[in-house]
Amino acid sequence: SVRKTNRLVILEEAWPFASVASEITYMVQQKAFDYLDAPIKRITTPDAPAPYSAALFAEWFPKLDKVKEEIKKALYIKA
Repeated sequence: SVRKTNRLVILEEAWPFASVASEITYMVQQKAFDYLDAPIKRITTPDAPAPYSAALFAEWFPKLDKVKEEIKKALYIKA
């Protein structure tokens, strides 16, 4: 996929530090760096403790609008 699109966007419902997304980012940068035309985008939960309130917890996860925005940034689409 990185060779075909020259980009990578990773969506994970976890913290950004020491996550699967950070490991994938590291591996792709090692093995496919020359194919990348843009920085790798990681869309994760905020780097903060998980909230206890059900309402706050629901808002803690990445929303569709944020995912779309980050994908557009990776593709250099202005909108």
